[in-house]
Amino acid sequence: MEMSLNPVRVLKNEAQEEKAEMARLSSFIGAIAIGDLVKSTLGPKGMDKILVATGRNAGHVEVTNDGATILRAVGVDNPAAKILVDMSRVQDEEVGDGTTSVTVLASELLREAEKLVEQKLHPQIIVSGWRQATQVALEALTAAAQDNSSSDEKFRNDLLNIARTTLSSKILHQHKDFFANLAVDAVMRLKGSGELKSIQIIKKSGGTLGDSFLDEGFLLDKKPGVHQPQRIENARILIANTPMDTDKIKVFGSSIKVDSLAKIADLEMAEKEKMKEKVDKILKHKCNVFINRQLIYNYPEQLFADARVMSIEHADFDGIERLAYCTGGEIVSTFENPSLVKLGECDVIEQVMIGEDTLLRFSGVKLGEACTIVIRGATQQILDEADRSLHDALCVLAATVKESRIIFGGGCSEALMATAVLKKAAETPGKEAIAIEAFARALLSLPTAIADNAGYDSAQLVSELRAGHAQGKQTLGLDMELGKVADVRELGITESFAVKRQVLMSASEAAEMILRVDNIIRCAPRRRVPDRGYC
Repeated sequence: MEMSLNPVRVLKNEAQEEKAEMARLSSFIGAIAIGDLVKSTLGPKGMDKILVATGRNAGHVEVTNDGATILRAVGVDNPAAKILVDMSRVQDEEVGDGTTSVTVLASELLREAEKLVEQKLHPQIIVSGWRQATQVALEALTAAAQDNSSSDEKFRNDLLNIARTTLSSKILHQHKDFFANLAVDAVMRLKGSGELKSIQIIKKSGGTLGDSFLDEGFLLDKKPGVHQPQRIENARILIANTPMDTDKIKVFGSSIKVDSLAKIADLEMAEKEKMKEKVDKILKHKCNVFINRQLIYNYPEQLFADARVMSIEHADFDGIERLAYCTGGEIVSTFENPSLVKLGECDVIEQVMIGEDTLLRFSGVKLGEACTIVIRGATQQILDEADRSLHDALCVLAATVKESRIIFGGGCSEALMATAVLKKAAETPGKEAIAIEAFARALLSLPTAIADNAGYDSAQLVSELRAGHAQGKQTLGLDMELGKVADVRELGITESFAVKRQVLMSASEAAEMILRVDNIIRCAPRRRVPDRGYC
C-alpha cells in the first residue's frame, strides 16, 4: 500500500493559518507598530495627530494626542494590535487617563520579548519572569504611595496637582492652573459620590479657552416655546419622550379617500381633539414645565402657552437623561396615571446668554452637586480636544476621590519600579532573571519616550534618574520644563495611584496574552447563498 507524502489540509481553502515563529512575529510586529504610533504623543511635550475621517463622515478632522481617541479611529487588521486597542479603550473607561502609557508599555514589553525569543528563551519562561516582576513592581508602587485624604487642605492640593499633571500633556497645557481649579471644584461638589453624569460639559465656539467657566446648576441648549413663560420659579418639571405632532396613520401604504373638502376638515378636527386630550392629560400632572425628547408642533405648543406652561421640544436624549437625574424626575411616555409619575424640581428656570447663544439654566436642582462646565474656544477642533482633555482630568479626579492614594509622576514611579525589579533580577537564579531584567528595561522606556519627545538627551537623563533611585532618592523624576532630573515632590508632579496600577497590570496582562500565542487562524469567510425564501 502506497502512502502519500503530501501535506493534509484540514482547513477550508479560504482559511489561513500562521504557525509558531511566524505567528509570534506577526503579533510582535502589530503590537510594536501600534506602540510606535502613539509613543510620540507621550508626556508634556508630546506631539498631536490629525485624524481625517472617510466614508459617512468624510472630511471631518480631529486634532488630538489622546491615545484612546487615536487608536479608536485607526482601523487595524492585526490581531495583536486589536488587543492593544481594546486594552487602551478599557483603560479609558476604567480610570480615564494613561491610555498612551499602557499601550507604549505593552508594546515595549513585546519588543523586549522579541529579543529574548531570538535568544531561544521559551515564551513560558519569559511569562514566568514577567509575573514575578509585575508582583515586585506592584509592591514597590504600593509602598511608595501616599494618602493625604485625612486632611482636606492637603487632599485638595493633591487633586490640584493631579489635575495639572493630567492636563500638562493636553491642549489645555497653557491654561492648566485655571482648568485644574475648574475640574477640582466640579469633582469636590460631588461629595465623594464620583457620579460624573452630574457634571455636564457644554461646548460653545467663540472667545478663548480662558473664557471657559463653571456654572452651578444645569444648562440646556434650548429655548421655550412662543408666548410661553420665559422664567419659572419653583418649577415642577414633567420630562417626557412622546410624539407631540399630529398623529399620523402608521400603517405602511394606507390611504384615505374622501369625497369632499369638509371631510378633510373633519379629519383635522379629530386629530386636534386627540392632541388636546393628550395635552389635558399632561396638564393634570400639575407641572409648570414640560420637556419633551421629540418635537412639539404648533397646536400643542399653543395649548401649553394658554395654560402658562413652559414647553421645551427636541431636547437631546443625553440631556434629558442627565436632567432627570439632576432634578429627581422620571422620563415618561404615557400620562394615564399622574399619581405614579415623579416630577423633577428646581428653584428657578431662566434664560442666560453665552456668547451669541441663549440657553436655559436650571438653578437649585434637587441634586445639589450638579454643575455645568462651559468650554469656549476658537474652533470646533479645539473645543473637542479640550472636552476630551477635561473629561480625562475629571475621570482621574473621580477615581482619586474613591482611591485616595497618590504616586509621583514624571517618570519617578517607573524608575522606582524598575529599580525594585532589577534588584529582584539580581537575586533570581535561572533564566527568569533575564526576563525580569527585560521587564525593568520596558518600564524605563516610558521616561525615555517622555525625554525624547521633549527633544532632550534621554540616555543622559534616564541614567541620572536610575542612579538617583539606586542611591535611595525615591522622589526624583524628569523636569521637562528645564530638561533635567529634579525632585518631583517639590514640582508637584503627581499622579493617581489607581491610574498607575491599572497601567502596570493591564500592560503586563495584555503582553503576556500576546506572547503566549503560537498559532493564528483566520477563519474562512461565510459565503453568501441565494435567498430562496419569501419576504
